[in-house]
Amino acid sequence: MLLGAGALTAGALIPAAVGRAGVPVAGPAFDAQYRAITRVAGGRWHCLVTDLGSGTPVPVVEEDADFVIEGASVQKLAVMAALMTEVDAGRVKLSDTTTLDADIIAEGSGLYLNQAAFGDQLTVANLLTTMLQVSDNTAVRLLSRFVSGDQVNETLDRLGFKQTRVEPLPGESRFYLGVTTARENNDLLYRLASGTLLSPESTQAVLRIMTWTSVGYTDGVRRNMSSEERARFATKHGASEDKRHDTGVMFDAAGAPSVVFSFFADQAPDADNYGATNPVVEAHAALGRSLLDTYTHLSPLQSFIDPKKIAAGGH
Repeated sequence: MLLGAGALTAGALIPAAVGRAGVPVAGPAFDAQYRAITRVAGGRWHCLVTDLGSGTPVPVVEEDADFVIEGASVQKLAVMAALMTEVDAGRVKLSDTTTLDADIIAEGSGLYLNQAAFGDQLTVANLLTTMLQVSDNTAVRLLSRFVSGDQVNETLDRLGFKQTRVEPLPGESRFYLGVTTARENNDLLYRLASGTLLSPESTQAVLRIMTWTSVGYTDGVRRNMSSEERARFATKHGASEDKRHDTGVMFDAAGAPSVVFSFFADQAPDADNYGATNPVVEAHAALGRSLLDTYTHLSPLQSFIDPKKIAAGGH
């Protein structure tokens, strides 16, 4: 599997070729593709893509990256960071359990709301998996029994994230998912992939969930890929009203983190369409294929996705 122990330290990264300006040589090519694809897709984009080949993040695409935006389900990564910080500190165990009550069920994404009966005893590990893999909203509510909204924000602040916040409900441990920026999301993902956010055990646990391809979201960056190619991406998407986000890490063939991408967009066309044919989601699919082709040189001449095909609903 791609997530070997050596893949989780910055020292294991493979140096990339760089141009005279210090930007990895693949950067300008992907930036041009990003601009063409997003221009045709429409919406308002807030993006940061960083190349990790030198061992530290080097921006290769940057657009309005400090814009504070509703993170939708991408914010579940912030919840994960706070939860797993508690796990690493020994204050919460992945084997701790709580009860799935009917009155805590949340609408929207996930699977718990589809049950015909409740009362399940769920572990923290189960809730972490369903929150990240199928973006379960009820899992977030249940995890607030272990890490409150105030605790999440306090942890984010200690980690240096000043714009990423959940919205605590007054007098409760529960919270709304809140806001973030492309830059802070990118930094969180870089720290996760480089092993500097969490313990090695927690890092492996989270990345295993985020790279799993048998169950989970594949309408976005991983859509136009083989199973093996999809396994090289640790991803998290988010969608709410006119917002469509897709973020994550691309690993190289040896399992080292290669690129971190944070694609946020609001004012998306066809906002009531949460499916794969939404123009911004179509753009995410094209961008994912472009990232893979550009940075692994699978078929460089084919990596320039035809924007007209995206607009027409092609893949």
